[in-house]
Amino acid sequence: MELIKQIKEAESQAKDIIDKAKAESAKIVEESRAKEADVLERAQEQRKKVIAETVAQAEEACEKEVAELKAQAGEQRSRLEAKARGKMESCVEKIMRDILSS
Repeated sequence: MELIKQIKEAESQAKDIIDKAKAESAKIVEESRAKEADVLERAQEQRKKVIAETVAQAEEACEKEVAELKAQAGEQRSRLEAKARGKMESCVEKIMRDILSS
């Protein structure tokens, strides 16, 4: 009788140990998932930050390049206008000479 009682107590203790182990395992798994979710969220935030910084740098570089190209275009336009003005003046002089000499 005593032996049966001891066996039942041992079974009860084993069941308690198993239940505690299951609960502890579930707790560890949940903590691990929460930690993983936190790490993932921080990584996504960092990714968004890096993308925003990269976009800002690209926009700044593009604005600078556009300004440089506009300046170059203005200079080219001025040179072409000056060159055309010089040719136009010589053409007008030639036409006037031809008209006056005829």
